[in-house]
Amino acid sequence: MLPILYQDEQLVAIHKPSDLLVHRSSLDAYETRFAVQLLRDQIGQHVFPAHRLDKATSGVLLFGLNSDSARALSMQFAERQVTKNYLAVVRGWPDEQGQIDHPLEIRKDDAEVFGGIVEKAAQASQTDYRRIASVELPWTVDKYPSSRYAVVTLEPITGRRHQIRRHLKHLSHPIIGDTTYGKGRHNRAFAQAFGVNRLLLACTQMQFKHPLSGETLRITAPVAAEMSWVIQEIGCLAALDAHQIDYQTPQASTTSHRQIFV
Repeated sequence: MLPILYQDEQLVAIHKPSDLLVHRSSLDAYETRFAVQLLRDQIGQHVFPAHRLDKATSGVLLFGLNSDSARALSMQFAERQVTKNYLAVVRGWPDEQGQIDHPLEIRKDDAEVFGGIVEKAAQASQTDYRRIASVELPWTVDKYPSSRYAVVTLEPITGRRHQIRRHLKHLSHPIIGDTTYGKGRHNRAFAQAFGVNRLLLACTQMQFKHPLSGETLRITAPVAAEMSWVIQEIGCLAALDAHQIDYQTPQASTTSHRQIFV
């Protein structure tokens, strides 16, 4: 069952788990589970995605319960009227706060795969970020005797494909668990140590206007248990409390190997 965060006659918001596609995609042709179908079967009616959330990212995902509501919600995303907040664990220590202002080239989507790649100029893209916790772990992953990591909150101003992941790579602070834009050595180290093999990126909150009433809605999703487990084990869970970021009770994987730090 997909956790429902909010539902009325016009829309529904769920907490999408990591490793679940929003809908069928030619970019992952062998996948058989999709949020659209699972939610449709769960609530017994058609649902219409209002935006995209990467397969590997967990958190708030919005659907319209009719095409008009979905269109109105999608328009808010297109016109940058939706406030989106994310949490990530990254390699290294970024500045305490800042804005990544770096144009991004168009990435393939389904239409381009089926209809041929359309050449377009790079689009203006901005992401605000704040470092809320830092840690230095006593393990040698690269050439250094210890390794630095940080927990950051992010607010994308624009909405380009893989924007946060690509922007953090551009900043030289890739997200842990990012198999496309990250660093394999650090991804493997975290998977070995904590038994958590996922992208450590979550959409924790969205604020937007209700498509019918115009009322401001703020939908939050707690950081998933396996991600809060990693944040706890690296000693940064108190930062979530300090910044009032909700999280599920940390849950260890049965394959965790904490002795790596001993």
